[in-house]
Amino acid sequence: MRKLILTSALIASFIANAVAQSNNIKPQNTIAVSPNDNKTAILAKASHVVPTSNQLSALKNEFIAFIHIGPNTFTRMEWGNGKEDPKVFDLKELHTDQWCQSMKSAGMKMVIITVKHHDGFVLWQSRYTKHGIMSTGFENGKGDILKNLSASCKKYGLKLGIYLSPADLYQIENPEGLYGNLSKVTTRTIPREVAGRPFANKNKFKFEVDDYNEYFLNQLFEVLTEYGPVDEVWFDGAHPKTKGGQKYNYTAWKKLIHTVAPKAVIFGKEDIRWCGNEAGGTRETEWNVLPYSENPDTATHFPDMTAKDLGSNDELYKAKYLHYQQAETNTSIREGWFYRDDEKQKVRSADDVFDIYERSVGGNSTFLLNIPPNRNGKFSGEDVSVLTEVGKRINETYGKNLFVGAKAAKQVLDNDISTGLILSGEQKSIEITTLKPITVNRIVLQENIAHYGERVEKHQLEVWVDNKWQKVAEATNIGYKRILRFPEITASKFRITVLSSRANPAIATLSAHYYRTRPPQLEFARDVNGLTTISPKTHEFGWKPHGENATANLNKGIEIYYTTDGSLPSAGANKYTGPVQIAKGEIKAIAITNKEKGPLATETFGIVKNQWKLLASDSENATHSASLATDGKKGTYWLSNANEDQHYIAIDLGNTHNLTGFIYIPPIDFADGMLEKGILQTSNDGKNWQDVETFGFGNLINDPTPRTHYFKKTVTAKYVQIKATGIAGNKKSLAIAEIDFVEK
Repeated sequence: MRKLILTSALIASFIANAVAQSNNIKPQNTIAVSPNDNKTAILAKASHVVPTSNQLSALKNEFIAFIHIGPNTFTRMEWGNGKEDPKVFDLKELHTDQWCQSMKSAGMKMVIITVKHHDGFVLWQSRYTKHGIMSTGFENGKGDILKNLSASCKKYGLKLGIYLSPADLYQIENPEGLYGNLSKVTTRTIPREVAGRPFANKNKFKFEVDDYNEYFLNQLFEVLTEYGPVDEVWFDGAHPKTKGGQKYNYTAWKKLIHTVAPKAVIFGKEDIRWCGNEAGGTRETEWNVLPYSENPDTATHFPDMTAKDLGSNDELYKAKYLHYQQAETNTSIREGWFYRDDEKQKVRSADDVFDIYERSVGGNSTFLLNIPPNRNGKFSGEDVSVLTEVGKRINETYGKNLFVGAKAAKQVLDNDISTGLILSGEQKSIEITTLKPITVNRIVLQENIAHYGERVEKHQLEVWVDNKWQKVAEATNIGYKRILRFPEITASKFRITVLSSRANPAIATLSAHYYRTRPPQLEFARDVNGLTTISPKTHEFGWKPHGENATANLNKGIEIYYTTDGSLPSAGANKYTGPVQIAKGEIKAIAITNKEKGPLATETFGIVKNQWKLLASDSENATHSASLATDGKKGTYWLSNANEDQHYIAIDLGNTHNLTGFIYIPPIDFADGMLEKGILQTSNDGKNWQDVETFGFGNLINDPTPRTHYFKKTVTAKYVQIKATGIAGNKKSLAIAEIDFVEK
């Protein structure tokens, strides 16, 4: 008994000391961890790590834009090689007002333009190189895209950011290039004077640097002092090629940036980090208080952070320093960073972009979306349509707070993240009561991170329904912002409870919102055993997939109804609750929400494939085997080797069937090798083949959708073979995602 009392007393003393220690910690951007700090002390310090004023301003931007335009826009390459003739940049017109108008309509607050990509080509009238827009025909060599964009940003109230690539292939490949030229480190004056082109900004710097760092610093000075206020400087960590052991003097770069652009955050260094992918993927828990092995305030190297877990307690325990560094979730609206074309280069759907917005901004990060201008100097029409629709959804959903006028602690309803309600005690809860029942499916929470840091580790939302509290959503951390998404519910009492935290959290804002659920287009997936899944259709976008079904994420609470007898489905049809067995034939389905019906989905399935065997194929790619043509998965495909010979695939159907046709499904994300013409053959023994009839499919390149060929008369067969006699676009390989055979 004495031992238990002593232990309890020690625990109480330990907690009291930890609280006292926590109360004495000054909020800072970086806090050192002492070797003597125990886990409790480390978490106490972590709960006092806060963003700088610049970082907080960057977080408030929430949704920002990226612009990539340059020689790659015209060569259709993602990365140039630095050897391009500047004249390949054949821009005839420029519409930066259209860019800014479109970005503004999307709800974006800043645009970051790539003024120099890895190829070294510059988009402004630099004093220090001729490899850029000054050597093109655009405006007779007098054009300046950065200048035009800066003016348009001021017109539309957008902030401006600068991407200046440290990597520079032109300076590597050019015999007179400065990158890695083994020049000596000497005292250099930045900016270097150029006759006839004085600077209005009279700042002067003395740095001990080599030729390339001097060049880079001179260019930094130009873009940061002559084009209006710059709010973000973006450094890419990619290095397509290096030379001469070239090192970057980040310490000098940092001093220049902080002096001439004092409000700018630096991406890729101590202020903002890469999210770890270019797909729009987000972590379930995105902590911005991170462990460091060296002092970030003096470090020169900042590695990419790509691990799933970056800032959990277990990670913090390993730290020598705790530092606030927020994430930027960057991806492109198109397949690639640069514009290629309006036909084959797919564009993200509005569902996808809005879903990334809610996952990233509502997951404690900033959403950076690239929109590449086309060769006419404009955003393409499809891109603009998506941006407009996303902006409309953001405004409709988050422009109105349904908690206005509700009863709760005033600190959480004042829409001010600089105030906050500190939750202490065992039950860390906030109750909100509205004047009348409201229908909601989104709740937004924010912590007062400027003064109290990130503290919430886990929280939940409950709603008072049927005279009891019912949990409708839960999540891990909050940080700058957390968006909870759930099926719509109508109530007048809501309760947020912090289930665990690093210290007493300060909840700054709570707001309630309604997203209008849109009954989505559906799609079907059937496995080789006939088990069929019905789900919201995934938008086809082949570039760096993030693995999310955006439409399903957004439209929670929809109901799906289906039929297999040929009739149109309605709310009186079979309700879909999970995978169903479909032996063969046609299935139809619709999604319904709030009595609104979505578009009809229909598909005809062939015979079940669980007894099929691949007999032979002419060839197969090492990573796309012939068996993938019959695996029941539309996302995989067989790809034959490229040759002049006729391609074929032979299948044992397991049993004799009375076939009325076959279905060819081309690959989703591979445009070549589509089956345009062919011959169907059958066999009695799987060895000797007889021609049955020819078939042909038109316009596959522009419309790569499943095609069905119905036989002139029923074909009775166990062994079937499809021979290709024509590949779309005269390609030399055959690609098949799936082959199905239709039976009576």
